[in-house]
Amino acid sequence: MERWQNKVAVVTGASSGIGAALVKDLVNNGLRVIGLARRVERIEELRQQLSDDKKSHLFALKCDVSNLDSVNQAFDEIISKFGGIDILINNAGCLKSGQLVSMDVSEMQQILQTNVMGVIYCTQRAFRSMKERNFDGHVVLVNSIAGHKVPVTPGVPDFNIYPPTKYALTAITELLRQEFSGLGTKIKVTSISPGAVDTEILNDFLKNATEGCRLQSEDVSSAIIYALSTPPHVQIHEMIIKPVGERF
Repeated sequence: MERWQNKVAVVTGASSGIGAALVKDLVNNGLRVIGLARRVERIEELRQQLSDDKKSHLFALKCDVSNLDSVNQAFDEIISKFGGIDILINNAGCLKSGQLVSMDVSEMQQILQTNVMGVIYCTQRAFRSMKERNFDGHVVLVNSIAGHKVPVTPGVPDFNIYPPTKYALTAITELLRQEFSGLGTKIKVTSISPGAVDTEILNDFLKNATEGCRLQSEDVSSAIIYALSTPPHVQIHEMIIKPVGERF
């Protein structure tokens, strides 16, 4: 991680789960980290868990990634204060209970906006910053095992539009790889696809289906740190991480 010392990393969905674990790991690896979330007070709580010499390296900004104006306002402030974005971790995600055949379409639209358009909004701004500064940065997409295979579970599935949004991230990762290269950069892109992770995003259906067989947020954060730590000529394009014994 030597090349990233004092560089700027932006983490979306930083207030809990994988995002919360990741901001601490990034700060402890020598980066300046901006955590984006709607609940910025939780990021302030995370700061208090850091050692005194690291607390000044974590910054919190309020941002709703599903809203383009909110994203632009946050990234404008980041560029103004820090000069640019070197690493972007697209971690923010949304999962709601319901079936495709009956769920309120406005709720499904919110999932799409967060899981797909939010990634695009943030990646466009980060890429522009990297390209303008001729900096070979890194974009990470926190995907899911559901982005490669729709899980089969007993009874009626409760996933609705969530797997399609994650399948979209799998395609977006490859499109970004080709675009980053075709536009003359050496910016890396990585998709991290964990199985069930023990975070508050899990609904009751998934909690029951994955009882005793879940990853921890720190497991996923460690995988992201590994992908970031590879030498400039190595790109981890896709990493699938499953808890031992997962049935999906």
